[in-house]
Amino acid sequence: MSNQRTATQTPRTFPNILSVDVEDYFQVEAFSALVSRNSWDTFPCRVVDNTRRVLDLFDECNVRGTFFLLGWVADKYPSLVREIVVRGHEAGCHSYWHRMVDQITPREFRADTERAKACIEDAAGIRVEGFRAPTFSITRKTQWAPEILIELGFSYDSSIFPIRHDRYGVPDAPRTPFVMRTPAGYITEFPLTTFRLGRFVNLPVGGGGYLRLFPFIYTRLGVKSALRQNVPITIYFHPWELDSEQPRIDTKIPTRIRHYSNLSRMGSRVQRLLSQADFVPYRDFRACGNLPEIDSARLLG
Repeated sequence: MSNQRTATQTPRTFPNILSVDVEDYFQVEAFSALVSRNSWDTFPCRVVDNTRRVLDLFDECNVRGTFFLLGWVADKYPSLVREIVVRGHEAGCHSYWHRMVDQITPREFRADTERAKACIEDAAGIRVEGFRAPTFSITRKTQWAPEILIELGFSYDSSIFPIRHDRYGVPDAPRTPFVMRTPAGYITEFPLTTFRLGRFVNLPVGGGGYLRLFPFIYTRLGVKSALRQNVPITIYFHPWELDSEQPRIDTKIPTRIRHYSNLSRMGSRVQRLLSQADFVPYRDFRACGNLPEIDSARLLG
């Protein structure tokens, strides 16, 4: 792969990407201090039915996407992983225990990710090529992570968010897909979608809480702005975000507002967003040979 590619090449049109982070309602980072991982088996499972609801929604919209699965979910419900693949979607990795990368050591990250990848591949019967970190936690605190992903056999990652946030983000990262160069080789990075406000401020759009909590006019205008700026739209959300009947966990008011607001509206918002453009899974993105290269140490160092 040439080291001479630059971001000044002629802009190209990117496909838009559809993705789902498959975890249950009690496994989210916001509840990690309240719900120990040793107790996950004691909570009523809703991830299977909720993921099937997502699969049905995608069938209705005639779209295919990438499902980034927790290894824990693949371990417990391998038939769900097989169903995702049989119904035409891509299986990706979302870690095993849903621990933020910046809260564990490189050795723990390697072991967790390797275990998750193996569980998903065993269940799916195919190779897993893509990774998404819990809470987008590949940041400047975890500059060692891309190299480990390459050594574990991943060809792409979608964990970098080019925004300022209290828990994640690389605000000056490229807003369009690029290739990271590391001592272990190369990995393609698909940043989460932003649109530019003014000259320096990137605002998030197109997924998760940003889609569920903000008025839909914000999403619609942000998507239009991103497309005008030649930034691909990456939709991402969680199956639990379509589940207004999920058991409530007693937590602080701000967390309750963020987690439980607009659950009953999320399905229709996803449908509306899917109607704004065409979407594909990551595996169908066929432009890696034309992407600019960035040294990982320069980006995350």
